[in-house]
Amino acid sequence: MTPGPAPAPDPVLAPLAARLHTLPPSCGPVRLIAVDGHAGSGKSTFAARLAAALGGAPVVHTDDLATHEELFEWSDRFREQVLAPLSRGETAHYGVYDWVRREFTAVRELPPAPVVLVEGVGTGRRALRPYAACLLWMELASEHSWERGQLRDGPGQSAFWDGWIPAERAHFAADPSRPHADLLVLQGQMGYEVRVGPAGRP
Repeated sequence: MTPGPAPAPDPVLAPLAARLHTLPPSCGPVRLIAVDGHAGSGKSTFAARLAAALGGAPVVHTDDLATHEELFEWSDRFREQVLAPLSRGETAHYGVYDWVRREFTAVRELPPAPVVLVEGVGTGRRALRPYAACLLWMELASEHSWERGQLRDGPGQSAFWDGWIPAERAHFAADPSRPHADLLVLQGQMGYEVRVGPAGRP
């Protein structure tokens, strides 16, 4: 069967991807793009679509680096296992946490690609911002994000959310990301909209 025509480029993500490619490297040869926002705000889905628009850019999920005991205290692990090798132009190898077995059970390889996405709650923290070429914030209020996240995860994860919500509040109270966002990402029924963020330039 003759393959159909290729899908049209996303009218928002294609130009955004082109723009990100033009940024100067921020971590060795890598343009590190952080996608932050409240839990349930759509970071993973957006990062996957943006990665595709970037031609298959690798994505680091901070859920792989966090643990039950260290929901937000993963900065040192990220710096040592990801930032340090990438800054030298080397392939990074970082541990992947298993949330069921409650231990690190795998190691993932991350090449120093021209653009690398890192998504997760708190990726715009002060410890990582010096290494980021651009910080994108998913513009969805915490209450709406948490409601979406809990509906997504189901009642079996209610105990986790009971602990997560106060931990997230405490993190952003001490180390807010949104004021430092270069771009704000809004998701509507017709797709994404990208606006200039509090710290960004048109």
